[in-house]
Amino acid sequence: MDASKMAVSINKAINTQEAAVKEKHARTCILGTHHEKGAQTFWVAVNRLPLSSNAVLCWKFCHVFHKLLRDGHPNVLKDSLRYKNELIDMSRMWGHLSDGYGQLCSIYLKLLNTKMDFHTKNPRFPGNLQMTDRQLDEAGENDVNNFFQLTVEIFDYMEWELNLFHTVFKSLDMSRSVSVTAAGQCRLSPLIQVILDCSHLYDYTVKLLFKLHSCLPTDTLQGHRDRFMEQFQKLKDLFYRSSNLQYFKRLLQIPQLPENPPNFLRASALSEHISPVVLIPTGNSPPDSETLVETDDLVGMDSSSHQSMPENKFDDIFGSSFSNDPFNFSSQNGMTRDDKDRLIEQLYKEIAILRGDLGNFKAESHRLVSNLKGRIQELEAELAEQKHLREQAVDENEFLHTELEELKRKRQDTEKAQKSLTEIERKSIANEQRYTKLKEKYAELVQSHADLLRKNAEVTKQMTLAREALGDMERSKKELEDSYQRVNEHTQRKAQEQMHQMDELQGALESKKQEVQLLQGSLETSKQDSLTQFKDLEEGFLQRLMQEVEGIIHEALQKLDEPLYTSGSVSTDFLISRTVAAVDSTEKLDEAWKKHMSDTSDVNSLLPNLVQFAHRISDVIMQGAQTRTSDKLCDSCRTCGAEALTYLSALKNKAMESEADCSQITAMLKHIADIAQELRPPSLDIKEEELGDLVEKEMAATAAAVETAASRIEEMLKKSRTDDTGLKLQVNEQILGSCTDLMQGIQALILASKDLQKEIVESGTGTASPKEFYARNSRWTEGLISASKAVGWGATVMVDAADLVVQGQGKFEDLIVCSHEIAASTAQLVAASKVKAEKNSSNLTRLQQASKVVNHNAAGVVASTKSVKSQIEEVDTMDFSSMTLTQIKRQEMDSQVRVLELESQLQKEREKLGDLRKKHYELAGVSEGWGDAAE
Repeated sequence: MDASKMAVSINKAINTQEAAVKEKHARTCILGTHHEKGAQTFWVAVNRLPLSSNAVLCWKFCHVFHKLLRDGHPNVLKDSLRYKNELIDMSRMWGHLSDGYGQLCSIYLKLLNTKMDFHTKNPRFPGNLQMTDRQLDEAGENDVNNFFQLTVEIFDYMEWELNLFHTVFKSLDMSRSVSVTAAGQCRLSPLIQVILDCSHLYDYTVKLLFKLHSCLPTDTLQGHRDRFMEQFQKLKDLFYRSSNLQYFKRLLQIPQLPENPPNFLRASALSEHISPVVLIPTGNSPPDSETLVETDDLVGMDSSSHQSMPENKFDDIFGSSFSNDPFNFSSQNGMTRDDKDRLIEQLYKEIAILRGDLGNFKAESHRLVSNLKGRIQELEAELAEQKHLREQAVDENEFLHTELEELKRKRQDTEKAQKSLTEIERKSIANEQRYTKLKEKYAELVQSHADLLRKNAEVTKQMTLAREALGDMERSKKELEDSYQRVNEHTQRKAQEQMHQMDELQGALESKKQEVQLLQGSLETSKQDSLTQFKDLEEGFLQRLMQEVEGIIHEALQKLDEPLYTSGSVSTDFLISRTVAAVDSTEKLDEAWKKHMSDTSDVNSLLPNLVQFAHRISDVIMQGAQTRTSDKLCDSCRTCGAEALTYLSALKNKAMESEADCSQITAMLKHIADIAQELRPPSLDIKEEELGDLVEKEMAATAAAVETAASRIEEMLKKSRTDDTGLKLQVNEQILGSCTDLMQGIQALILASKDLQKEIVESGTGTASPKEFYARNSRWTEGLISASKAVGWGATVMVDAADLVVQGQGKFEDLIVCSHEIAASTAQLVAASKVKAEKNSSNLTRLQQASKVVNHNAAGVVASTKSVKSQIEEVDTMDFSSMTLTQIKRQEMDSQVRVLELESQLQKEREKLGDLRKKHYELAGVSEGWGDAAE
């Protein structure tokens, strides 16, 4: 395809008329990108258009560009990325207009930028988004983290599609038939591309969410489900409204989404999902041209109507005879009837001849008129063709000129890129060399002793050279003396100069001897200094390492009192194994240190034992705090950490080095193991009254904790209404009100759990007592206690977080995390109760209903927290009116750097969260007692 033809089609497709883009021009642009394997011609033509000054022109450009991204050559995306910043600036500029096409252009440009970002991050997705299930799995590389991130990106993509959809409908006057007007079709035509995109994005979102729910816990995906429900309702409403418009009815068949969204918590619901398909009937397209009405046929009909008139029509008009004519004088003049008949026949014949001549004349006139009109049309067509050729030549000339300028610019860009590449390669080489030097620094320090030995050899060599120089000087002295004797008969001045030279040589000889002595002394000194320096380096490194080890133990001791580390989520068996490993590492460190004291040069065997000792001791401290909420165990862990710090301080002090004793540490570790042994879960042979009393005690403690939390929430709400006003009062009422609803739901949950527990005990005891039932099902009882404690602990932490937020010292994220934890603990309590309950139990149904209420109220806390956070962020919006262009550019660069840092931190925190969850799942069966096959 000729590039000039494509440029003409681009100019015809993107014009200032408020009408829909003609399909034939858009199709020519798409074929042009496939012909030239890119979008160079498109952007050359677009850069000449005043997109920033005409909103309709910019709107139609967005429509054509959207079509090229979907159906054009794959290189269209690569060629368009260089103009991404210009599109962002143009979107920001049009966003300042509140009506008309301004807001439409702003949102459409943001959608196109989002589409380019999505395809750049996910190159496996084609522009039209058509993929099979296998290709979708390959896009995620069978990694749940990739599928999680891909779902978030599809949500963002769909969000901008729905924003454009909604904004276009909002800008139309739906009380009139806007879809049949040119202005209405100009706004509605781009929505065809949006409908095609949304149908695929919705289908992929459903499949990805089912895949994520099969790999991750349901509470982790609560945010995904909430966002999907919001987009599902919007898309369903927009599809329904679009299907009722006359414009869309004749162009495509819009699918309707199901009445209810998919249930992702039921894996079999995936088989009920039907992918929405947009059908485009063949032959249906927007009208491209107007129909011309020919009038020549009407002229021809007028001219030929006389020929088809029957002969008797004349008789009908003038009469068949003249017998009744009162003015018939022929009979009065004596003319007979036969003469009259002959005259009439003759007149009829003459009339027929005249009629034939008249018809021939009219036919000839009509033929001449038709020929002249045809000639006029040919001349007009030839004139139009000449004009088209002239315009085509002008466009081709402009295109060639533009292409020449583009080639010049590309050559300059290539030269700049080559220079930049050379500079980057040079910097890369320099950075690599610098890294190599830093990497070799440690090796240089290790080999410093060998370097000093080589330096000794060089000094020895210099002494040899000095001795040789001394011999040369002596020989020179003899030669000078001989020369003095030979030239003694010459002038006295010459003799004095030679004597002076001899004195200078004698002084140089003495100085050389002194230098040799100095070099010998320097050699001995450098040997001693190098050995001392090497020992100092090793000693300093050891001291820094011991400081870091003390810091690790200090950090573990500081975390003893934090709520996160006193939740009782680690089993006693695991703690006992950790203490045994810590005792072993302590004894190895003591043995290695004694070896180091006898041979100070042996440091390599000491360092790994020291690091292992620190990590094992800190591990025992933190794992001990997480085993059970026991003050005795926490105090023992704190004492163990103090003994470890005392032992390290003794090792650091040279005077106390020989008095360092690790026996106190090993004794304390064994004491911790004994306490953990006492705290092990009760087995079948424990006392029945102890386990039964423990169940009642923990349930009562949980109810009391929830009651206390609800009372604190009510007090904080009353205090806020008394002390606060304005936005702060509104914020506090929203947060505390949602927390109050959640506390009420938890109270109902505890009551339902007690009733169900009582029913389970009564139905399962038989002839035995309730305490015997608890003893016989000890693992189940321990899991029930653990779930109940988790609910009470979550309520307490929720109140503390809400108190800090109301005071302005906390974080909104703490409330969100606490809500999720309470929902997870509720599910754990329901699961623990469901194990022993009857399937048709009314108390179980009541407990499940209470669990749903708690989950709903927890979601309400999350929603109110996000709403309050957005209100505060809107109030705290920065004012850029007084900033200069340079300051704004600087702030933009700082924001970009901050975004990259936060993205990196987010990725690291997600990886850390995944590792923590894996570890939690490994330990959950041990700590909560769900792994007993007999139960």
